[in-house]
Amino acid sequence: MKKALIAMSGGVDSSVAAYLTMQAGYDCIGCTMRLHGESGLPDDTADARAVAERLGIPFRVFDLTALFKEKVIGSFVDCYLCGKTPNPCIECNRHLKFAKLLEFAAELGCEKLVTGHYAQVIETPQGFRLKRGADPGKDQSYVLYMLTAEQLSHVLLPLGGLTKPEVRAIAEAQGFVTAHKQESQDICFVPDGDYARIVERESGVKPVPGDFVDLQGNVLGQHQGIIHYTVGQRRGLGIAVGKPAYVCGLDVPGNRVVIGDNADLFTDTCKLERMSWTAGDPPKEPVRCTAKIRYRHPAQPALLTFTGTDTAVLRFDAPQRAITPGQAAVCYDGDIVLGGGSIAGQPPLAIPSGRAVPADDSLRGR
Repeated sequence: MKKALIAMSGGVDSSVAAYLTMQAGYDCIGCTMRLHGESGLPDDTADARAVAERLGIPFRVFDLTALFKEKVIGSFVDCYLCGKTPNPCIECNRHLKFAKLLEFAAELGCEKLVTGHYAQVIETPQGFRLKRGADPGKDQSYVLYMLTAEQLSHVLLPLGGLTKPEVRAIAEAQGFVTAHKQESQDICFVPDGDYARIVERESGVKPVPGDFVDLQGNVLGQHQGIIHYTVGQRRGLGIAVGKPAYVCGLDVPGNRVVIGDNADLFTDTCKLERMSWTAGDPPKEPVRCTAKIRYRHPAQPALLTFTGTDTAVLRFDAPQRAITPGQAAVCYDGDIVLGGGSIAGQPPLAIPSGRAVPADDSLRGR
């Protein structure tokens, strides 16, 4: 009998993924990753274990706290200190949920690793590919863009063709304790949403107040430290300029937050780094695609041009709002994920005062 390792988070999705994998004839082993040992942070291991016991499958707990601290929390902190806005769930998927768990699966003799993500793995004549989930409101292909064809050949995503209500109905029918469990909207290691506190605690760097400036370099007021702000932010700025004001860029060397109008947030071009291409070698010619610059961003027509083995330029047909360094840009061919990368800081745009704002072309007000 084929064997599968089930990543069980203690939520309804992974519970149903485990059940469906058993129904498909796999000999299953459930597992949970222990990611942090702090009191006050969510620990859903008990719920995952309860579902595994109800299904009658073995259950393992893998202690990955050190790797999580290095690859996820460390990356999160470094990103904020560099004036970027990270997506830690992508780094967790990249380094732990898939890379590390695939290693554990192989050690346990499991042909497949199973997760509760809403996306689909398909086999094509060119190899395995990642496809959007059937439920557009739940599709999670964006956070899985880094998976290679080789990794996908060992991954099962049983929920890819289902909707959330269908998943909850299955969980309820099976009597899972997770059937009506609500989803957390928070980052697991920042349950109170206070990102700046985590950055300060982990880095030992206290936020230093500095100037809010406009696009001409005029000082508008004082900010509380760059880590408190992100491109596109409007609320919580604490300044009044007589009209709606938005964060348009972060000048880390000058410790300045650049403020502008909503129109100043639009640009059609961004540079990408840490590129991943599902098909293997990056294409030598520009590729027409649609691309998302945030999880909830509707994919928009664009042209992707590789500039190196892991760098590229993405140019949209129409300007997009608040392209944010640190977030991922993910490229699609229809419903199929081609790959993606991290949005990089752009060449500096000089403003008065002898310094520069390392922001993107959004400051040009296209």
